[in-house]
Amino acid sequence: MAGKAHHYTVRVTWTGNTGSGTRTYRGYERAHDIDAEGKPTIPGSSDPAFRGDSGRWNPEDLLVASLSACHKLWYLGLCAQAGVVVTAYQDRAEGVMVEEENGAGQFVSVVLRPEVTISADSDEATALALHHDAHAMCFIARSVNFAVSTEPSIKRG
Repeated sequence: MAGKAHHYTVRVTWTGNTGSGTRTYRGYERAHDIDAEGKPTIPGSSDPAFRGDSGRWNPEDLLVASLSACHKLWYLGLCAQAGVVVTAYQDRAEGVMVEEENGAGQFVSVVLRPEVTISADSDEATALALHHDAHAMCFIARSVNFAVSTEPSIKRG
């Protein structure tokens, strides 16, 4: 695989030491901060099912969000190139992770459900077809080992 390499650096800092570190499994918080130079900090934790804070983003949320955002960015770019005018876009993405008996787990699927509004003079069939192309181009979807599918809806605004 040849081509231009892009590098991404983030810092994850554990902020959940309540005084005794990881002396016991229940004795520490899963809280952490995710940051990168010049960007706002994202408050992170584990999923509440794994003793995390429901008010913070967990890795599972962020993975599903990454897939959704990548698809959207490719889709909007492809629409602009094809002359399809998108005036609104919202996705209700859902991921399914299966936990194994030993506590490990893995995602088995993510479904993207983009709801797209296009201008009255845009071609609806093209708008729908471009979701297939966006999926094929999304580098996040191309990098995961589970099924990512799309169930788009198109309406005119």
